[in-house]
Amino acid sequence: MKIKFLFLTLLFTALSFAQNATISGEILDKEMNNEPLPFATIVIKETKQNTTTDENGKYSISIQPGSYTLVINYLGYENKEIPFTVIAGETKVINHTLASTGGEELKDVVIEAQVSREKETALLLEQQKAVEIKQSIGAQELSRKGISDVEEGLTKITGISKVESKGLFIRGLEDRYNNLLINNLAVPSNSPFKKIIPLDQFPTDVVGYIDVFKTFNPNIYGDFAGATIDVKTSQPTKEQTKISYGVGYTTNNNMSDFLLSEDADNTKSFFGFGGQERELPGGYGEIPAGRINNDYKSSWNVNKIKSPLNTSLGISHSGKFDIGKNNNKLFYVFATNFDNKYQVREGVDRTFSQGQGIYDNNLTKKQFKFQTQASALLGLQYKADRIKLFYNSLYLKSTENLIQDQIGYTRTAVQNPNEFIRLNQYEQSDYFANQFFGNYKLTKDDKHSLSGGLSYTRTKYSQPDRKFITGTKISDTEINTQYGSNNLLRQFFNIDNNFHLSGNLEYNLKFGKNEDNLNKLSFGYSGFAEYMVSKFRFTFGNPNSGSAPYDAPVNDIDEYIQNDIANNFLSFTEQSTAEWKTKVFQRADGAYTNLLLNVNEKFEFNVGLRAENTIREYKYKSIVDPISNPYRKKTSENLYILPSLNIKYAIKEDRNLRLAVSKTYTKPVLFESLDINLINADGTTERGNSDIENSENYNADLKFEVFPTNKEMFAATLFAKYIDKPIERTVQASATGSGQTITYYNNKNATLFGAEFEFLLQLSRINENLEGLSFGLNTSLMITEATVNKNRPGYFDTFEKRDLQGASNWLLNSDLKYEFNLGENCKNTASLVYNVYGERIYAVGIAGNDHIYEKPFHKLDFVWGSNISKAWDIKFSVDNILNPLYKRELGEDSKISIDESSLLLQSYKKGVGFSTSVSYTF
Repeated sequence: MKIKFLFLTLLFTALSFAQNATISGEILDKEMNNEPLPFATIVIKETKQNTTTDENGKYSISIQPGSYTLVINYLGYENKEIPFTVIAGETKVINHTLASTGGEELKDVVIEAQVSREKETALLLEQQKAVEIKQSIGAQELSRKGISDVEEGLTKITGISKVESKGLFIRGLEDRYNNLLINNLAVPSNSPFKKIIPLDQFPTDVVGYIDVFKTFNPNIYGDFAGATIDVKTSQPTKEQTKISYGVGYTTNNNMSDFLLSEDADNTKSFFGFGGQERELPGGYGEIPAGRINNDYKSSWNVNKIKSPLNTSLGISHSGKFDIGKNNNKLFYVFATNFDNKYQVREGVDRTFSQGQGIYDNNLTKKQFKFQTQASALLGLQYKADRIKLFYNSLYLKSTENLIQDQIGYTRTAVQNPNEFIRLNQYEQSDYFANQFFGNYKLTKDDKHSLSGGLSYTRTKYSQPDRKFITGTKISDTEINTQYGSNNLLRQFFNIDNNFHLSGNLEYNLKFGKNEDNLNKLSFGYSGFAEYMVSKFRFTFGNPNSGSAPYDAPVNDIDEYIQNDIANNFLSFTEQSTAEWKTKVFQRADGAYTNLLLNVNEKFEFNVGLRAENTIREYKYKSIVDPISNPYRKKTSENLYILPSLNIKYAIKEDRNLRLAVSKTYTKPVLFESLDINLINADGTTERGNSDIENSENYNADLKFEVFPTNKEMFAATLFAKYIDKPIERTVQASATGSGQTITYYNNKNATLFGAEFEFLLQLSRINENLEGLSFGLNTSLMITEATVNKNRPGYFDTFEKRDLQGASNWLLNSDLKYEFNLGENCKNTASLVYNVYGERIYAVGIAGNDHIYEKPFHKLDFVWGSNISKAWDIKFSVDNILNPLYKRELGEDSKISIDESSLLLQSYKKGVGFSTSVSYTF
């Protein structure tokens, strides 16, 4: 009986499947000359069955026979309902060309080259379909989570964490192990202290989506071990105007006492246009010669104000024109953004004497930072039947006015616990990039195509008139000071990137019998060349005769200094050395080939080879050289043969197994490779090392992923890396043990073994009452080991083996999202976002001292966004709700006795931030 019942059940099931019908078709985009429209949503209205179109605009759904309504929708386009009837076994084809609803119907569309790729579901589908291992985040998710800049947005991707002032860590690897592309073109950094542009300078309004490649493909540069980040700027596709304004308040930062340089307390500096008064006086000449000059325009005074609220403003407009008899379209977009921010950081600032268990410096530090950021984007896009052309012009500018007060003792001088050091610093970076890129179908069927682009960028970074006052604190407002030593030190540091030119060109051949899944063979070139000049000059305020100490109000000391200059008691003499100027030329040229082969419906692989030649020419003078001497030169040239293999096996339609292996290399950050000493008045120094070499990296990844629905996924990845000659930050050995110097060296090798886990879950699958709730989580776990190079100059490491410097053994990101409506015209999204990273080595310990560690930092944010009547967007967010203490500490495993009661070296709290913004789109 059981066998008969089972047979009847199977027969009934088989007959049921046999009687099913299929609905399939292709959705085209009317706005793009009837090109396929990927990632459009297809729904059977009566049964709620749904799918999305693939990258070729095609879809297919299996249903029971009957009469239904097919609903086609896409963000910013018309909703189309098509009634139809099917009978058993029938395959009905329903094609449709979807048109835009017009600008007045748009709500949160961020202007971008392929509008679909801003959507979370679209990016998730692309991640599923791609052969290589990559992750993406689009404008929709950035907006939903209330993220204002790209750097913060990337921390929502598995294995990525952010450290204030130090940029992004990916898979536990520091900024130096990452690389950045903009629209697939190489770009320089605008800071010598960062490998890539600090991505917090990119407002999300100028970004369409971001791809993060954690594995290597031959068409991207070989210079990375953590990840290559490709930022796709917004490309226009619609007619609309958007205006946004926001304000923010952070506890203990805004509406509180704030110190601001007198030079910056004006309207011009408020909008980021100050700093001209800090330039080196022309009387010192173009070349250092020990001249005396007192014609400075910058003041030593500091104003005490109440810090106002943080503010932001953004305006964008886009439109289109029809060109020619075929109605080809020219789209344009202009977007500009500005924001300013007031920050206060207060805590301890200590260093240990080398080989001793006592503090060298024991200070408290309070920083007052006033920051501005501005951006402007002009984008043009022309699309015809077989050609797409894009032009982008992007300008980024950032400024920071810093007042930093340190109080305590330095150089073990415990008997002087009230030493006072003030730093008055201005920093500015300018970045201007122009890009032209596109693609052309050599044949109408797109089986032969060309793509390429050119980018020309100029950058400038400067710290003009970075100056110090030292003395002894005698009250909250007064110090006792005396000329000489590091008092009245003025530094002028700037790096001009005279040009950075990059380009790429790729030929693609598609072939195969399956028109829906063609193979592809690519040949291409990508490369860049850049030329930079760095200048570092400094002057001292020297007494012209014996110097007597005097009392002065520290915030209004300029009058005292100017009087002493007028009375010929004091003058500023340049003491720059022959090291003051360096020149760097760098070039990389890569030729590659890549084969994407679809073996069958389940198995495809991507195998490629890149030959990349790098040249670095460094011109410099030694500190012992006369300034008039010719430049010395160090030249390094490397030819890297970089193979890669990416394999994807589709276990089922909704799950994949991936394998990736490759070889890459890593260049140092610019400052790490320059022989420049940045000296602080507290005796600490940071110094580059021109002898540093590139690292070579061997990488392997194995990933399993499941996509239960178009809004859900689970992934688990195992990865391993072997790094030859890793670049690491370390404390430099000193003959006296006093005055900590941070520098950079290659060590022997390092290994990383890790696992990443990620899931995105719609909670309605647990209980239907949880409709609208989703939970996402990703985490990385790692084991690293670095082996030191005992033969390197200055070797004095405490441990021969240890964790890799800069690598966290674990990190976690998660978010809980709730989407709901309040009436027909008010759509809401609330998100709770949490991330934390594990302990990592900030600098390698020497002379018996343990390493300096960055301790875990927990961050919890809340974001509420409302869209009202499809035009108004209102956001409210609470940032850093937990407000933990940021800490750097000396480790507990020093091989010498520690006499101090605390291992805490640096600390501060960021405060809890409250912000709101409103935008109107029309």
